[in-house]
Amino acid sequence: MSEENVEAFKRVFQAGDRRDVEAVLEALDPAVEWRPAMSVLLGGKATVYRGYEGVREYFRERAELLPAWHHDVSEIRDLGERVVAIGRVRVRGRESGAETESPFGYVVDFKDGKAIRIWSYLEPKEALEAAGLSE
Repeated sequence: MSEENVEAFKRVFQAGDRRDVEAVLEALDPAVEWRPAMSVLLGGKATVYRGYEGVREYFRERAELLPAWHHDVSEIRDLGERVVAIGRVRVRGRESGAETESPFGYVVDFKDGKAIRIWSYLEPKEALEAAGLSE
């Protein structure tokens, strides 16, 4: 199942970059938990969005602040029921128009081919450590 999980991960982030929330939801378990690190980078608090409605809320909030968003994934590690991804994200603020680029790391846990937990990190090293890996 692990290769299918990597493909599901790719679909989630490609759909997210297109702002296609319904396509994102197709790869998620209805009880998914998603903790985006970008909220902290933007001065907010760490928030966990739960379920489909939580994911929709996250995408609405993100679109209000950041009209442009793109992930460049440079590395994906297939750990069976867990996928770890490392890369960079580029965003543009709605009000300021400022463009920012930041490293990121994601740890995504799967069950029965659906993502059940998506945790993101501003430092790839943190994602690797959370997954029990080293650089």
